Amino acid sequence: MRRRSSGSTEEDETDQAAVLEPEVAEDDGRKNSFTTSKFDVTRHSDTLDRRKVEKALLATPLTLHTWTPEPDSYGGAALTSRPLGPTPQPAPTEKMSDIQAPRQSRTHSPWRSSLLTITITALSIGFIYAIVRSVITRQLDPKGCNMSYMSPMYAKLSDFDTEHTRFASKYSLYLYREDGIDQDTRVKGVPILFITGNAGSYKQVRPLAAEAARYFHGHVQQDSAALQTGIRNLDFFTADFNEDITAFHGQTLLDQAEYLNEAVAYILSLYHEPRRSKRDAGLPDPTSVILIGHSMGGIVARTMLVMPNYQANSINTIITMSAPHARPPVSFDAEIVSTYRRINDYWREAYSQRWANNNPLWHVTLISIAGGGLDTIVPSDYTSLSSLVPETHGFTVYTSSIPNVWTGADHLSILWCDQLRKPIIRSLLEVVDVRRPGQTKPRADRMKIFKRWYLTGMEGVAEKTLTQTEPTTLLTLEDNTNSILAAGERLTVRGFGYSGKAKAYLLPIPPQGPPGETKFTLLSDQVLDAPGGEGKLEVLFCSVFPLQAGHSSTLFSMSMDLSGTSSGSTRLACKNTASDVILLPASTRASRNAFENTQPFSYLQYQVEDLAEHQFVAIIDKSNIPTSGWAIAEFSDKSDSVVTADVGLWRLLLMGLHVKLSASRPMMTELNIPALHSSLLAYKLNVSPQVCGAEAELFTPLLRQFISEPYESKYFVNIKDANVNFHATAPFLPPPLQVHSANAGISLQLWSDPSCNTSIDMKLQVDVFGSLGKLYMRYRTVLAAFPMLVVALVLRVFITFAEGLDLCLRSSLPVLLLALSLIAVSVASIPDQAKPASRGLFHWTANNNTTAMDFTKNDVLLGSQDPFFWFLIPVFGLASAGVCVLVNYATLAIIYVLCTFYSLLTARPAWIRNDNRRRAASPAFMSVSPRRRIITTGILLFMVATFIPYQFAYMVACIVQIATCTRALRFARETRLGANYNFYNYTHSILVLMLWILPINIPVLVVWVHNLAVHWLTPFSSHHNVLSVMPFILLVETLTGGKMIPRVSTSFCYVTNIIFFFLALYAAIYGVTYAYQLHHLVNLATAWLVALHFSASNLSLSGLTQMLEGGEGEGNVKKRP
Repeated sequence: MRRRSSGSTEEDETDQAAVLEPEVAEDDGRKNSFTTSKFDVTRHSDTLDRRKVEKALLATPLTLHTWTPEPDSYGGAALTSRPLGPTPQPAPTEKMSDIQAPRQSRTHSPWRSSLLTITITALSIGFIYAIVRSVITRQLDPKGCNMSYMSPMYAKLSDFDTEHTRFASKYSLYLYREDGIDQDTRVKGVPILFITGNAGSYKQVRPLAAEAARYFHGHVQQDSAALQTGIRNLDFFTADFNEDITAFHGQTLLDQAEYLNEAVAYILSLYHEPRRSKRDAGLPDPTSVILIGHSMGGIVARTMLVMPNYQANSINTIITMSAPHARPPVSFDAEIVSTYRRINDYWREAYSQRWANNNPLWHVTLISIAGGGLDTIVPSDYTSLSSLVPETHGFTVYTSSIPNVWTGADHLSILWCDQLRKPIIRSLLEVVDVRRPGQTKPRADRMKIFKRWYLTGMEGVAEKTLTQTEPTTLLTLEDNTNSILAAGERLTVRGFGYSGKAKAYLLPIPPQGPPGETKFTLLSDQVLDAPGGEGKLEVLFCSVFPLQAGHSSTLFSMSMDLSGTSSGSTRLACKNTASDVILLPASTRASRNAFENTQPFSYLQYQVEDLAEHQFVAIIDKSNIPTSGWAIAEFSDKSDSVVTADVGLWRLLLMGLHVKLSASRPMMTELNIPALHSSLLAYKLNVSPQVCGAEAELFTPLLRQFISEPYESKYFVNIKDANVNFHATAPFLPPPLQVHSANAGISLQLWSDPSCNTSIDMKLQVDVFGSLGKLYMRYRTVLAAFPMLVVALVLRVFITFAEGLDLCLRSSLPVLLLALSLIAVSVASIPDQAKPASRGLFHWTANNNTTAMDFTKNDVLLGSQDPFFWFLIPVFGLASAGVCVLVNYATLAIIYVLCTFYSLLTARPAWIRNDNRRRAASPAFMSVSPRRRIITTGILLFMVATFIPYQFAYMVACIVQIATCTRALRFARETRLGANYNFYNYTHSILVLMLWILPINIPVLVVWVHNLAVHWLTPFSSHHNVLSVMPFILLVETLTGGKMIPRVSTSFCYVTNIIFFFLALYAAIYGVTYAYQLHHLVNLATAWLVALHFSASNLSLSGLTQMLEGGEGEGNVKKRP
């Protein structure tokens, strides 16, 4: 059975020609078209009504022309006519029954699928089920956020009206006050503007604002020293956007940014008015506002600095939470994609300037806080700033890394998480300085403060204060003390105060060697005392201080004499280490999660080169009475404490990784695995228990999983088994601005009790099932692109969708997927130095520095430069084929149900004679006058150009197409003619194509409906292009008249294949990054189909004029199949 370019089979054409295409000859020998014929019979296969056929057959004179198929040059069947001799005309009913009988047996059911299609569909369902199951049950991070409480009050700033902004009727501005703490609505502190996210409420500011009010009035206000440094209360402002949807619509994002720039100017003006301000008269007026943005609010904050109405230097500090900085969450809207590109290019270009004077963002600091794996709304990979901001101006940190937080947060809990809001508010209070017009400390000082509050302290960029301070403590020891340990000996203290007095342990600092080779570590369950503290343990770094004549011990603020009654003594000038303490979650036999409310461990870590000016480490037991507690201190070499596992992913996948740590290992051992850098894989880690009695064990093993970019750490207390997953190299992310030379990959730091003197086994294996859930988070938008690849390949022939898909699975789809896989491997194998700087899809430049860095190289295919994941292309391709089968059957089911109801509604009474029921039934297609159709289409297009977005017209077209399919199916089931089934298959295929594009248009439609709900009637300038929807409207309007696409017998038949093949290729290569272009490409393909329809019409300019003038009366209603 051969198929023609329009999709029908040769035998279908035979039936169609022999039965449905009688040609009525007039006296002048001309054929009657549908615009001029009095008989309502056409030369095309769009005349499908049986009553027309019967009338035509009865009215035909002695000679009857019928269509018979003949082979043409393209392998199809060319339709030609040949005369038949005079034959007696049978009764219409007899003729129809004779013709239907053979056709009924040859009709292909649209429900029938081949074994290959069923197999692919079953595998696809299993694959999707495994992904869903993995997302729900595997590799889940524990939830540890505590609820926060507040007593909110909101003061609406009604003066911010239309005189200040054109958005006053849509948006509002509020000032937050905490009831019972601060009810004065006059401004008196440092202005902070909170920006809500996609569909967010302005009331989401309350957890942060309440914590700021309570902490300032409860602690800072009583600290005169803090007030003298410029710390004041924080005035939180928040904008009510009426739950605007910014994630799907770029124009809405730009509107919010414009409004907020005007709001910033208004907020700053409040501090100039004496009746609205309560600030000290001697303080300078604020010139800058701190921004806090949640989700898309963080993107709006960055957009404000790009807008034309931005006031220079009015923003210098931005903190974002769960904000997708690197790329838009979805790419369904062209404006959101172009806005992201423009914003990111601006920021990259600003920080690429050599001189600070040329950088408009030089004084801006940007901190991005991510929630991690619990955030299932926005992939936390997108929060990365590595491609936008250098380390001197910002960084990305995960909540699980922040000290005393140590837990992930979902997209909403990151706002109200009680453990998280405390370090955010304390860091903001520390960076503010009302003595400066900018209201904050200089940029370098702000970055130091943010790093100290948000980073663990073990990162390479963490700054130690030890080298920046002067000795503050004079330590006096007896000369014959025996508390000096031998070089290389480990100090283990079990219990404090057993000597009845303060006692010092001295560890000699080894000589300095190569940088990074030797480090000092100390771990204790006690809080390390600051100078003058009354705790149990204090750690000092000391150097000999010979007190000679003329020297005075008053140079030191603290003096600690442990010499007793000894005549001889040794004096040491010491620096306290309390400011460099790193907090670690406590790990005991009772520990379950890192975020438990227990006293954390204190940890110190220094490289020997940082201790060059000191000779001893002094660990002071300050307790006078016996108390519990412990401390371990030692110097260790890198060769003993760092293990690098040089394994590849394939070996790790097949065999796993097994590392045995010796019994003589240091207290802290680090395992680095450079091959583990992709966020698409998850792992299972098993750590054998340390064999040490419960009485002798100081602490249970504690594991820290971390990567250096972005700053993500996870802690596992009392570890036995752990789920290892992280956010490092992710699909579609642009490359970083700065390439780090440090070891890539993940590192595992293990703290274990060295006093147990037992070895520990660490086993790491790939969690294949758990990794499927990670694919979902990174490749959700693939479901909007790859199915279009399958649909486009299927629609090259208009047969049943199931038959076309089976043909596609056997021929074109495997070949195309194989070719795409080879392209992905070849592109990933090219070194970055050899790759030319890409200019994007339509020659978009990434920034002015594209010769050195290509920020668009991960936009194609599946967005990964790792050849290891080449198999994802055929996997997603076949899974998309199965999804297309499910959608096809779901559409069939809906159409069949609607057809059944439609048949019941149009059924005739039973008393009508059986032989007349067919004639009494209403025709399946009623073609109204062309004039009415043209006017209706014109009105709809006019509304698109002026008021409604074209997405609304597209949705209407989809609904009309569903109705057309329903009527076509009903008529095909009644007549059981192959030509009618061909028409139904054609309309059904067009419907499936339109349904796959519908999700791309729905988000903008939702934004439009939302704006109508809030009475904002300003049209979207970017969504009123009539050409973006006109082909869809024309094609759907044509199909409502029952017009089948004509057969193309020239070289134009190749154009259809080329258009749909290009659509399939684009969907695979750029469909995820530029999904909005799929609508326009399908629109182009639809325009070609419309052109094919019109090419067979006898329409002319004079005929069109006659239609508009009403030359064809309304009473001449033609019946269409």
